[in-house]
Amino acid sequence: MTALQPQLRQMARHLAGRSYALAHAIGLYRPATPPVAFIAENANWSTRWDGTYITEGVNALAAGTAMLTSRPEQLFNSVAHFGSQYLWEVWSEALSASNRYVVTYFHGKPEDGPDAARHVERFLATLGKLDKVVTAASVMERRLLDWGVPRDKLVRIPIGVDTALFAPPDAAQKQAARTRYGVPDGYTCIGSFQKDGVGWGDGMEPKLIKGPDIFLDVVAKLREKEKIFVLLTGPARGYVKQGLDKLGVPHAHQFVEDYRNLVGCYHAIDLYLVTSREEGGPKAIMESMAAGVPLVSTRVGMAEDVIRDGVNAGLVEPEDVAGLYERGLSAIQDRDHRDALIKAGRESVHAYDWRHVARAHYEQVYRPLLP
Repeated sequence: MTALQPQLRQMARHLAGRSYALAHAIGLYRPATPPVAFIAENANWSTRWDGTYITEGVNALAAGTAMLTSRPEQLFNSVAHFGSQYLWEVWSEALSASNRYVVTYFHGKPEDGPDAARHVERFLATLGKLDKVVTAASVMERRLLDWGVPRDKLVRIPIGVDTALFAPPDAAQKQAARTRYGVPDGYTCIGSFQKDGVGWGDGMEPKLIKGPDIFLDVVAKLREKEKIFVLLTGPARGYVKQGLDKLGVPHAHQFVEDYRNLVGCYHAIDLYLVTSREEGGPKAIMESMAAGVPLVSTRVGMAEDVIRDGVNAGLVEPEDVAGLYERGLSAIQDRDHRDALIKAGRESVHAYDWRHVARAHYEQVYRPLLP
């Protein structure tokens, strides 16, 4: 029965969509909804917070324009924005032709594996149903154009950050956060706040596009020079935790139920490392800059758009362990350099506040599609 579950779920969605479409057609279902709907999973995931900030920002510009929903089968004559390409793939065959459809495509390429290749192929097969494709990073914009996404359908809008929430801590806030998460005095605390294991269990199998192996290699080198403590959040972190245990590096893993509480984790750390091989953002780039945390990242996702190497963060090529280590060590040991990174990072990240991101969605995506 387990092998049939994906097909049965797809059939259920298809039937749900057709049932609502029939009720709508004969006048039994006339929902009073805002004209724009952002669709996210009914779970406390990143795209749901994207939708929360975008719809709130749009409604601040034009009251009553947008809503957040997990029920796309109930939408008719709407601008329906799917918060990720994966969610669009699930629903694309079961929805009303009366809607205008928008999809955000974060990351992924056929070279990432057979599942990714299948997904890209299916996404491109649905292009005729889409009015707009939104992507956050210039590297992904170039990739989508190369794949044949029409220029007039493609809009690049960055992932945002709440710069009022993610703000640098004062000394008391920082000490309280370090105490809360058990960071020993005299230790440098390195942060990694992502899902980097396969599946939703313990995550003992590494999701290599997220670079957990690279993260462990960099931590191992930094440990030779500094006393290191690692703070982790996110699900499926078993591979990294096991690796830190083998290295003898103390660590804590805090699963944050409410995204807004993540800022406290940033207040506890002294350095954030993005060691991924592929990303759509990640949000951690903007969050760490906004929260006053020195950042070193591989050249993935939005990194090349946001980071000026050595000015507001460190930037290296994927799998460059030596580069990540050298820039990370400099941010730890050179106080003047660290302070300069923090100041420049905070200044540059204001351009990515959700207010600006929401306005870009309204002006470049939604308003052109509204009747």
